[in-house]
Amino acid sequence: MNPIEAAQDLVKQYKRGFKKADIAQIRMIREGVGYGQSVLDPRFKEAIKAKGVSARETPAQFLGAYSSRMLIDVANDGTRTYWWRWNHPLAIAQRVAEVGVSEIDTPTGRGIAALSIGVPAIAAAGTYDITNVSQAFRPQGYAQTYSEPGTDDRRETQQPAQEMFERFFLGRTGDPLKYATAKQEIPDLTPERYANYLNFLYNDKGLLGLGIVKATGENLQGHPEARMLGFPINLPMAGGFLAGTAGAKLAASTAATGTPKQRAIRGALGGLAGSLGGVLTGNVLNEVIAQGNRPRLPTTAEYELSADKI
Repeated sequence: MNPIEAAQDLVKQYKRGFKKADIAQIRMIREGVGYGQSVLDPRFKEAIKAKGVSARETPAQFLGAYSSRMLIDVANDGTRTYWWRWNHPLAIAQRVAEVGVSEIDTPTGRGIAALSIGVPAIAAAGTYDITNVSQAFRPQGYAQTYSEPGTDDRRETQQPAQEMFERFFLGRTGDPLKYATAKQEIPDLTPERYANYLNFLYNDKGLLGLGIVKATGENLQGHPEARMLGFPINLPMAGGFLAGTAGAKLAASTAATGTPKQRAIRGALGGLAGSLGGVLTGNVLNEVIAQGNRPRLPTTAEYELSADKI
């Protein structure tokens, strides 16, 4: 076969792979695997393999098939759909919680059980303080985003509805208060911890220097904290989701012979108990870590007064 014929055959094989990919993807759409799937989806590789297309046996067809898939991916945000689905801690936590409610039959029951896991855990994340109702649930140490311009004390807001929307729906804590005001709310806050935390928030680029995921051993309260795209993740939140998921799954599975309603009720109660227990455990660990991080000052009995030291 001369070079021209070889090139023509490669083009023919490439087109054949392109067409086979189209046929495979039509079937995938009918089966519920829509255009939103990524070029990285292994199910596509299996679908074209069933039609005799593989990188080893038919490389030109394989290239044509993946050209088709890449075109669909770009046009329909296939790969970016995965990023949008997994780029937030609460989206990841939701998938974790789905494991816990898998033993429950009804969608309503699963929803209630998922809420029993998530509500305590999310409340422990630190984006809002459920006890601070008068200041639109502002967390301690953080300013209101819509406080009066130019004011020194930014704990009050002019737009409480907007503050709550950003806290509960966008997960925004706001900026830290200035040091003197933050210390009124966090008595053991030191200038060093405050400065280090601000450096972590605004200058630390985190993992791979992308600013997506980063962590610090001390936040304003002296507790370890990670941030994913700005959303705080701490031990109580992680403990709440993990223990709540385990509690819901265990409780629902013990009612395997019961009615769907009984499994849903037990799953919700197990999820709530587990989540509260996980949050409590995380808070205890936070305090143990914070105590270890705090500088120990001598007691009055340890001071020695003498004339040469006065």
